[in-house]
Amino acid sequence: MSENETPNGPVRVRRIVEGNALRALAHPLRVQIYDILAQYGPQTASSLAQMTGESTGSTSYHLRALAKHELIQEVEGRGNARERWWERPRGSVTFGSAEGLKTPSGRAATQVVMTEFFNRRHQQLMQYIADGIAHPVDDSPAVITTATARLTDAQMGELSTRVMAIIDEYVDAYRDQTGDGVRAVSIRADIFPLPEEGH
Repeated sequence: MSENETPNGPVRVRRIVEGNALRALAHPLRVQIYDILAQYGPQTASSLAQMTGESTGSTSYHLRALAKHELIQEVEGRGNARERWWERPRGSVTFGSAEGLKTPSGRAATQVVMTEFFNRRHQQLMQYIADGIAHPVDDSPAVITTATARLTDAQMGELSTRVMAIIDEYVDAYRDQTGDGVRAVSIRADIFPLPEEGH
């Protein structure tokens, strides 16, 4: 899976991970490996072992399982027989589908993947908050904010589309940027209806 160039610019590839691929991903360490590749770029089994605290044999095994379902791929032209580099293909990903959620196995796999993914991202957010309290930085450009509005489904859909367009624009422009002062940044948008009042 990769983004395709057209005369009008990049076409965003969106993949729905479902069925056997979703079930293959539904393992805590595999979700962690998949997310590290998404956030930090290509890695080897050895570097992933250092980042996860697992053995190289374990990360190598799980990398092969992810590759079997085309969730990740080898980096072309990098590495050798002893040290293989892996990356998450470009494009956005949706875990599970409406059709898949109709089956018990589809719901269970989606639950595992989503829970592990957002637990990891939440831990990163809480670490950032803890570091910020321990070592305040007055001029940090980071924003952690929450708001509530009363919207119709159509208005919520419009807001979601506009927010995603901004995120897509920045991801397309700066995904591969390198140089001084450049670091991986988590971009997170949560737009969802609250439970009914009184529930």
